[in-house]
Amino acid sequence: MNYAKTDEAVRKLTPAQYRVTQESGTERPFTGEYHDNKEPGIYVDVVSGEPLFASTDKFDSGSGWPSFTKPIVSANVNELRDDSHGMTRTEVRSVHGDSHLGHLFPDGPEDRGGLRYCINSAALRFIPRDEMEAEGYAAYLNQVEDI
Repeated sequence: MNYAKTDEAVRKLTPAQYRVTQESGTERPFTGEYHDNKEPGIYVDVVSGEPLFASTDKFDSGSGWPSFTKPIVSANVNELRDDSHGMTRTEVRSVHGDSHLGHLFPDGPEDRGGLRYCINSAALRFIPRDEMEAEGYAAYLNQVEDI
């Protein structure tokens, strides 16, 4: 698949999706569509469609945002220094869509690497496991466990 940010994809974003992905916004905690999602599947960039995270790596961090221990494809995620809001953090952006996704913190589950990718639901589109093949993501089926 060819993952890219297009003007058409950006035009189709909801105001919340645009604010998060294009203006580096943040949704309020516990309000995102995927915060409590426990279904098997993958999460892709809402702009480019590039695969970002698998449900297998999702965990409840208690933070109010979907949290993951690692990306499904490391090459699709950029980690950048963010000095905004009077603090130093690591911003997480998609490579092909250049979408702001959220932030990376070193307080994830120790037994799973210790990282927490804290991601805005508005930056994601969820592909259920049963639809992954039809949507062109069959190559990632082996990374999604049935729950």
